Amino acid sequence: MKNIRLKLLLVLAVIVPWAPTAFADSAPDAKLDYHDSPGAYQVQTVKYDWVDAKRDRKVPVKIYYPADAKGRLPVIIFSHGLGGSREGYAYLGNYWASHGYVSVHPQHLGSDTGVWQGVPPEERMQALSKAAYDVTNAVNRPLDVSFVIDEVTKLNAGDSPLKDRLDLERIGMAGHSFGAYTTLAVAGEVFVKPDGRKISHRDPRIKAAIAMSAPVPKSQDLVSEAFAKISIPCFHMTGTLDDSPVGETKAAQRRIPFDKIQGPDEFLLTFTGGDHMVFSGRPRRMSGGEKDEQFQALICTSSTAFWDAYLKGDDKARKWLVGKGFESELGDSGTFEKKLHGALPGPQ
Repeated sequence: MKNIRLKLLLVLAVIVPWAPTAFADSAPDAKLDYHDSPGAYQVQTVKYDWVDAKRDRKVPVKIYYPADAKGRLPVIIFSHGLGGSREGYAYLGNYWASHGYVSVHPQHLGSDTGVWQGVPPEERMQALSKAAYDVTNAVNRPLDVSFVIDEVTKLNAGDSPLKDRLDLERIGMAGHSFGAYTTLAVAGEVFVKPDGRKISHRDPRIKAAIAMSAPVPKSQDLVSEAFAKISIPCFHMTGTLDDSPVGETKAAQRRIPFDKIQGPDEFLLTFTGGDHMVFSGRPRRMSGGEKDEQFQALICTSSTAFWDAYLKGDDKARKWLVGKGFESELGDSGTFEKKLHGALPGPQ
C-alpha cells in the first residue's frame, strides 16, 4: 500500500522535413542574453475551448505569448503528462513566451485531470494506469496536436490577439512523460500494432522537438524501427532516478530514443538525482526535490537555447549547446551528451 501511495503522489505531482540552417561563425561559448530569467517580453495568456468536429472531441488550450514582441513569432506546442491539464507546466510557458515564443498548451481529454478528480484516493492509481494503457488516448494525443496547429493557423489569419503574429514555418513540439510520447509521435515515431501493421502520426509542420522523460516500446526488438523515421533535431531530458510512476520504463531506458534516432543534431540531458517529478514545476507533496529549482532553471535555459538554435536559426545559441557553454553551466548537476551530424562551423 505504501508503494502504491508513493507512485500516486509522484503521478499527481506531474500534473503535468527539417532543413538545416546555415550557421554563421561566432564565439562558441559566448554567454547568451536569455540566461537572465525572465526574458525581456511581457507575457499574457489566453484560453480557448476548441472542438475538433471530425472527432467530436474537445481540445481546450492555454496560450502564453509575448504581448510586446514585434514581428512573427515561432510557436511551441506543449503536451502535458498523464493526469495533467492546460494549466500545468506554467514555468515553461511563461519562460518561453518571455523570450519571444508563443507556447500553446493543449489539454488531452481522457488522459487529463478528469481521470483522477473525484475518484477515491485508493482507486486513483488504477484509474491512471487504465488511462495510460488505453489505445484511444495514445491515438488521440498526436491527433490533438495536429488539430491545434490547424487552429493556431486560423488564429493567425482571423480576429485574435495573435493575428499575423505567428511564424508557422517555425513550430516546435515538447512534452513530458505521456506528453513526451506525444512529442515523439508527431516527430515521426513508428508504432507497430499487434497485427504487424505500422502506423505513424508524424506532422511535417514540426521542425524541432524536446522530449522530457520519454517512454519506450515494451519490446526491445521494436525500438530501432520505432525511432528510425525521426529526422528533426531533438533534445531529450531525463534524470538518473526517472522511473515511471505509471508504466514500465526505467530511468536507464530513457536514453533509448537519443541512442536510436539518427537524424540531425540530438542532445541528451540527464540530471544527477533527478526523478520523474523534476520537469513538472509543481511543489512537492513529500520529501525530496531539493534541487528542483536549480534543475528547472537549467531546463529553461537549455531548452530556450535549443529553440533559438533550431527554430530561430541562431548560430550563437547552437554553438553554446554543441560547445562547452551549457556543459559549463550544468557543472556536476548532470551530464550532457550530443550527437552532431555535420561539421560544427567555426573554430573547434
